[in-house]
Amino acid sequence: MAESHLNLIAAADPDPGYGQLLSVLMRRRLWLIGGLGLSLIGAALFTLFSKPTFRSSMQLLSESNYRSRKTDNPATPSFADSNVEIDNATQLNLMRSSQLLQRAVDQLKLNGSNLDVGDLQKGLTVSQVIEQRGNDKINTSIFEMVYTGHDRQQTQAVLQAIQQVYQQYNLEQQKARLTKGLGFINEQIPQVEARVNQAEAALERFRKNQDLIDPELQSKSMVDSLAAVQKDQRANRTELQDLQARYGALQQQLARSPQQATIAARLSQSPRYQALLNEIQKTEVAIVQQRLRFKKGPFIDQLSEQRQKQQALLQQEVQRILGAQAAAIAQSGDGLVAIGQLGENDLKFASALVESQVNLVAAQARDRSLTNNELQLRGELKRFPSLLAEYNRLQPNVQVNRDTLQQLLKARQDLGLEIARGGFDWQVVEQPKVGQQIGPNWLRNLLLGAVGGLMLGGVAAFLREAADDAVRTSEDFKQQVPLPLLGMVPEVPLGEINPRSIAMPFQKAENLAPSMMQVIHWAPFRESLDLIYKNIQLLTAANPLRSLVVTSALAGEGKSTIALGLAISAARLHQRVLIIDADLRRPGLHKQLELPNEQGLSTLLSGDRMLSQNAIQLAGTYSDLSISVLTAGPAPSDPVKLLSSRRMKELMTVFEQSYDLVIVDVPPVLGIVDAMLAASFCDGTLLVGKVGQVTRNEVTQAVTAMNRLNLVGMIANGAAIPGNQYYRNVAVS
Repeated sequence: MAESHLNLIAAADPDPGYGQLLSVLMRRRLWLIGGLGLSLIGAALFTLFSKPTFRSSMQLLSESNYRSRKTDNPATPSFADSNVEIDNATQLNLMRSSQLLQRAVDQLKLNGSNLDVGDLQKGLTVSQVIEQRGNDKINTSIFEMVYTGHDRQQTQAVLQAIQQVYQQYNLEQQKARLTKGLGFINEQIPQVEARVNQAEAALERFRKNQDLIDPELQSKSMVDSLAAVQKDQRANRTELQDLQARYGALQQQLARSPQQATIAARLSQSPRYQALLNEIQKTEVAIVQQRLRFKKGPFIDQLSEQRQKQQALLQQEVQRILGAQAAAIAQSGDGLVAIGQLGENDLKFASALVESQVNLVAAQARDRSLTNNELQLRGELKRFPSLLAEYNRLQPNVQVNRDTLQQLLKARQDLGLEIARGGFDWQVVEQPKVGQQIGPNWLRNLLLGAVGGLMLGGVAAFLREAADDAVRTSEDFKQQVPLPLLGMVPEVPLGEINPRSIAMPFQKAENLAPSMMQVIHWAPFRESLDLIYKNIQLLTAANPLRSLVVTSALAGEGKSTIALGLAISAARLHQRVLIIDADLRRPGLHKQLELPNEQGLSTLLSGDRMLSQNAIQLAGTYSDLSISVLTAGPAPSDPVKLLSSRRMKELMTVFEQSYDLVIVDVPPVLGIVDAMLAASFCDGTLLVGKVGQVTRNEVTQAVTAMNRLNLVGMIANGAAIPGNQYYRNVAVS
């Protein structure tokens, strides 16, 4: 029950995720704002000192003169040159080539420009125009040239020079094609014919050697056969499992093997066998009746002899019915009597068992046959991948060469009429325009600076958070130490307990830190301590604690306040509680409770006199509760000697016998040994951790130091108030 309750406490914590990331950013907001500001300043300076940028554009239509022409038969289009295709990627690379751009640079230099090829390639962008048709994007044959530079007039002049170079190159390549058009086709035809003959001969040899016509169709047929065999095999194995289950159930029902069930059924269905069994049973009844009257006598001997004869006849009948199977049953008369007495239901079960065995054997035989067929088909299929690869290599080669030859022959007929038309034709669709200013863009640069600044500031904030070792949330305690988190004490809002002090005009009002007694009277604090104390009771239900040490890793983490709060929570549950101030170096409990400190723990430990009632005082503030207080007493010269003495152990034994719960407030763990000494005489130890003050390393050191002293759990002090607003309007008592 305790474990499940603590699991509920753990589940109540917020799941680390976007909320935790947001809390980190809010905690490190100065880093985030700093990164954003620096990035915006850099973007503004960059935009301010950047040169103005201008952009000009033009468009060209690129089409091939050797494209297909419409004929009477759509299935056989006419090509002037089958090797010429509209390759837009080639056109793009050609337009961006250094050879053509160098011509444009040379032409520009004649007009006084100092532009080189590198500058031109850097500012020039050539792309294919894409048309949006519904949801589809269609690549057109129009190419757009865009040049970006820092001179408005130069951007237009560059594109005009490129336009002249493209048109001049178009005329040059048309003339070059005139000289080699027919010559190229005539050279290619004999070569293609030779390739066709070689490809057809190779395909014919492959079919003869492998005894195959079409490996694809044959392999598909074999795959279908294998799938059918596997389907039959799965169905047969399902049936085999059902038969095995039925066979086992029937055999368990009869408690006999199929052979024994067959024998019992045949004997049970024999009228003569059953008549002999009835006679034997009557004789046995008569023997029992005679033995009840006489211990010995001629009647008993006669009846015994008669039973032996009847059993011999029964054995002969079994031999007659079963033949060679008679040896499979017991030779004694009792065995013969028992095996042949099956009822009507048992006979049905025996018949079903024999039938199940027959069906099971048949299914197993089918499974072996299907397995053999599967292995045979798989073996045949292993050789098909290489055959298919070879066939798929040879068949397309034949078809491609045949198509190429047919196209070349057709092109030779038509090219004589169309050769003068040339190859590609570049036509101007849109003339170069005067450059338009496109930069610098203040809005874009500032937005990019803002995005970059947020990213930079976020990275800086998370790096700063990663370098910070402080514990920020209660979840950090659960991840850092292997202890149950018994509960969380909310952080006290300064303005909720102490009213703001009166401030002069233009002076900021200050909130004073609340005292221990104000915190203890705060309703959310009391309820959180009640919940923590109940968790401690549930956690230690099997072995209740009589004494409990409350400590922390560092000073100022609220351990004394929580110790007093636990004492009040225990007293409210009708417990007799004693709280001891064992901080002999810097005692403070008597100041908060306004109690005298002339006598206390130090005076009891330094003397041998019996426990004085004057040393233990009632908490004046809580006189209605069973809370006793043992203050620290005068500061001793050697606290370690007193806390480690035998007297300390004796006092704790007396206190545990006199009170239901003894709470010991001890100094922090790190740096001094007082907490470890006091905890060695108590049943359990509670570790208090202040959220935002103690570091992970300090918590780990404290847990390591107190690990062998029965650490009960940990309390997170100063946690954020949960979303429940129930206690916000509760009056402070």
